[in-house]
Amino acid sequence: MATEKVVIIGSGPAGLTACIYAARAALNPLCFEGYNAGGLIPGGQLMFTTEVENFPGFPHGVAGPQLMEATRSQAERFGTRFIRDDVTAVDLSRRPFTLRSAEQTVQTHAVIIATGARANWLNLENEQRLAKSGGGVSACAVCDGAMPIYRNQDLVVIGGGDSAVEEGSYLTKFAKKVYLAHRRSELRASKAMQERFFRLVEEGKMSPLWNSVVVDVLGDAMITGVRLKDVKTGATRDFPCKGLFLAIGHTPNTELFRGVLETDDKGYLRTRPGGTCTSLDGVFAAGDVADHVYRQAVTAAGTGCMAALDAERWLAAQGIE
Repeated sequence: MATEKVVIIGSGPAGLTACIYAARAALNPLCFEGYNAGGLIPGGQLMFTTEVENFPGFPHGVAGPQLMEATRSQAERFGTRFIRDDVTAVDLSRRPFTLRSAEQTVQTHAVIIATGARANWLNLENEQRLAKSGGGVSACAVCDGAMPIYRNQDLVVIGGGDSAVEEGSYLTKFAKKVYLAHRRSELRASKAMQERFFRLVEEGKMSPLWNSVVVDVLGDAMITGVRLKDVKTGATRDFPCKGLFLAIGHTPNTELFRGVLETDDKGYLRTRPGGTCTSLDGVFAAGDVADHVYRQAVTAAGTGCMAALDAERWLAAQGIE
C-alpha cells in the first residue's frame, strides 16, 4: 500500500482550502470529502446556505453550494484527489497513520482534520425543511441575518446563553424586533451579555419570551411563525415571525478522535498556539472542528491555508518532500 503525504478529512471551506494549498505545494493531497448519507456533508454546512453575502470577492453574494463547488473545482484543478466517503476509523498511534472508510484503507504521513461542527437543531420536521430550502430558518445569524427577507421583520432567536444574546443583538441591526425564546425565566448568559440584552429590551429592540420552547415551525414556502409551549403551564400559542434563528450551540465532529487527540471541554480539538498542530505531531486541525468562536467560512478557509502550510513544513522537516 502506497503511503500518502497528506490526507484531508472534510470538504468544507477549511478542508478545500487546505486541498488547494497542499496541491500547489506538490503534496498530491487526498481528500475524504464525506458522503451525503453518512456523517460528513460534501461541501460542509455552506451547502445549506442559500446566500453567502460576506465572503470576499462576491459583491452581490453567492449561493453556498455554488461557492463550494467552485472551490472544489479549484482544488481538483491543482491535482487534489477526492474520495466521496466517510472516514469511519483512524489509527494515529503510529506513523504512517491509518485511515479507514467503508470501502478502503489509506496510510498517510500527515492528516489535516477539517470535519467541522454541526449546529444543534430542534429536529422538527418543518424546521429542517425550511432551513434547507432557505425559508427563513437558520442556525447562523451572522451568516444569514442581513438577507433581505429578514429586514424590518419580527424575528425569533432560540436560546439563553451568550451565543443567543450575541446573535439576537446582531439581528437588531436589521430586524423590526428580535424576540428571545428561552425555556427558563432567566438567562444563562454572562453578566456582560445579560446587561447588553436588557439594554436592548429597554430600547425596544429585543424582548424575552420566558419559559417558552418552540414545538413547531409554521409556514409552507416561508416561515410565518412558531408554536410556543409554556414549560410551566403546558399551554401553547402561535407566535408570528418572519425568521427563526437557533442559538443552542454546536457539536464538533470529533467523535473519531475522542481519547486520541486533546479536546477542550466542549469537544473541540485543541491546537498549539500560533498554528494548527494538534496534540499529536503530524496531525493538524482547521476550521470549525477547532474553532467555537468565529465559525465563519472565511476564517475556516484561513485556517485551512494555515494547516496546509503547517503540514508542508512538518513533512519537509521529516525529510518527506
